[in-house]
Amino acid sequence: MAIDQEKIKTLREMTSAGILDCKKILEETNGDLEKAASLLRERGIVKAVKKMDREASEGAIVSYVHHNGKIGVLVQLNCETDFVARNEKFLELGRSIAMHIAATNPQFVKAEDVDPTVVEKEKEVQRAALIEEGKPADKVDKILEGKIKKFVSDICLLDQPFVKEPEKTVGDIIKASIATLGENIAVGRFVRYALK
Repeated sequence: MAIDQEKIKTLREMTSAGILDCKKILEETNGDLEKAASLLRERGIVKAVKKMDREASEGAIVSYVHHNGKIGVLVQLNCETDFVARNEKFLELGRSIAMHIAATNPQFVKAEDVDPTVVEKEKEVQRAALIEEGKPADKVDKILEGKIKKFVSDICLLDQPFVKEPEKTVGDIIKASIATLGENIAVGRFVRYALK
């Protein structure tokens, strides 16, 4: 099936995929734009996961100051090349993440960064609360496991529901950007300032 150039152009604008990828996927889906866009995203995420092991030593420091001037965030967003570091989509991702941090105040980038003593202290507090509630002793550990998992995801940036698209996590948004920009992208660190 011959695919007209307008459809290829439209799909490219929708997904930022390469022209040849757009043409190939449109042929595969018989010209169905929605199906083609969905397939490109799925395949892009799979490729993105493979790229996440690559070193990201370039990047940018991106800032966000809330409109009232009382909250500010600096985010170190890393990528593989300075070419991507100057890309507007990369910088926009950084601004979106900084705005998310301003809104949600995460304590760590990822679960591996959480200090084990913080987790142990939370376990003690939650265990005492469950016992106080009268939960059966044989169920406490199972309930506690779920509560600790939720606690860690609440305080870790990559596991939090993204403020602009709550059905996705910040980690999902970064993976989608890796698929679009073709390089590994990682949050190096962040600082959130707030006037008391």
